[in-house]
Amino acid sequence: MWEYTDKVKEHFFNPRNVGEIENPDGIGEVGSLACGDALKLTFKLDKNGKIRDVKFKTFGCASAIATSSVLTEMIKGMTIDEAAKVTNKDIADYLGGLPEQKMHCSVMGREALEAAIENYRTGGREKHELEGKVVCTCFGVTENEIERVIRENDLTTVEQVTNYCKAGGGCGGCKGEIEKIIEKIQGDKAGQVTETAPRWAGRLTNIQKIKLIQQTINEQIRPALRAHGGNIELIDVEGDKVIVAFRGMCAQCMLAEFTMKDLVEAKLREFVSEALFVEEDTDSAQEPHNHRG
Repeated sequence: MWEYTDKVKEHFFNPRNVGEIENPDGIGEVGSLACGDALKLTFKLDKNGKIRDVKFKTFGCASAIATSSVLTEMIKGMTIDEAAKVTNKDIADYLGGLPEQKMHCSVMGREALEAAIENYRTGGREKHELEGKVVCTCFGVTENEIERVIRENDLTTVEQVTNYCKAGGGCGGCKGEIEKIIEKIQGDKAGQVTETAPRWAGRLTNIQKIKLIQQTINEQIRPALRAHGGNIELIDVEGDKVIVAFRGMCAQCMLAEFTMKDLVEAKLREFVSEALFVEEDTDSAQEPHNHRG
């Protein structure tokens, strides 16, 4: 069972602004009933160009209803330019967080808002079109959308991408292409960080330590594991203890313990701190193998 915040439950059981505005200034429709999630957002501006009223109709789960409801509350009183800056992370944060498997609902909210703004700015003459090559044909997700959710939410695994935009959640035929997009985006980000951020020297704050650990995983560890069909995810950092979970082939490998010590721990000690030691989150690592269906 999903763990929802009180705010998610409140907006699910008592959603605000449900319905459809007559003669709206902007209309945004995203998703489809066939995919299991659909959202229609309409808004009306006041004489000062601010969003006076906004309503939604959605077909989906509790998270879809809650994110749509809270989005309408967030953008009331905003100008179009202000509303255009709202991200899926803003929506999720406003709700106090969402289960990662439901983050695609916040992305759908952001997409509907963008479609409605585009509809307004073009005077309703143009229908919102997907930009870029379609990577996931099961859910109609484009390369541009995958790149965006990776960049905005710092995603590092195909599973995370699926949670945020559903890509890869159907037949799975696009997972290899999603992996390549992740490698490209994270590689670009790692290169930018490397040029501007010096390696460890002296005492690190907790935030600096976590960022440097993640950077080292992205640059030094993950590429080596991916070369053999594996992957790794940072689960938590407790003092000098780094908790990780192996994914892909690494999760099934009998030599995972040696990989953890000889590669993961060695690299973290080399690039972050000699005091670090690594433990595997075995419960998380085993989850994919217990999955059925």
